[in-house]
Amino acid sequence: MKLIVTGATGLVGSEVIRLALRNPAVTSVVAIARKPVLAPANVGSESQTSKLRSVVLESWTSPYPESVIRHVKDADACIWALAVTPSQSKDMDFSDVTTICYDYTMNGLTNMAAHASKPFRFIYTSGVTVERDQEKTLPFLSEYRLMRGRVENAILEFAKQHGDQGVEVTVAKPGGIESTGRDAISAPFTTMLETFGHTPTVHLSELAAAIIDQCLHGITKDPLWGEDLVEIGQRALSPEDYLK
Repeated sequence: MKLIVTGATGLVGSEVIRLALRNPAVTSVVAIARKPVLAPANVGSESQTSKLRSVVLESWTSPYPESVIRHVKDADACIWALAVTPSQSKDMDFSDVTTICYDYTMNGLTNMAAHASKPFRFIYTSGVTVERDQEKTLPFLSEYRLMRGRVENAILEFAKQHGDQGVEVTVAKPGGIESTGRDAISAPFTTMLETFGHTPTVHLSELAAAIIDQCLHGITKDPLWGEDLVEIGQRALSPEDYLK
């Protein structure tokens, strides 16, 4: 499988790349970013780092140039892990947040689907608090959560309109993400996440493994909630694959 990854330098994207390089079923990993992406230092000796291709993209809202298209061509799947987090958004103009979260994503999906293999599986990394129902009144981070929900809706609509072209999509909606080297998720935050009715936390490696598995073997449902990601990730991982 030829896999495209965006957000490759972030928490989720870097773990996706690490596990994809370790996975023999993934034959090529194309990391699209604003700057060169290197293989994670903790990939492990079993990996094939030569599978990684770093592709620099300068304009994320324009048609992709030929220098990028030639790497996108014949891709089987994309894991889109690029977004502005809620904490990052507080220090930004919200129009810029929307451009990165919405415009970058939809422009990327459009460009990739036009040149990728069929079927082409696109997995968008979101979160349990993001709301698709634009009529809802939300008690916190309303503007941000509804905007991210519009991105989810637009991705699903794109797949509906391009189903005959083999475009398949789903959205991963974890709660808190646990990982070695990160602060433990606080009890109050866990309690808040539990109010959404899904498994409140998922290990970073399980999240990454689950969405790679969906790219490899087919999308099973939308959305993928925390409990889905834990179940798929645990099944796909061996003990030595977990991030240490």
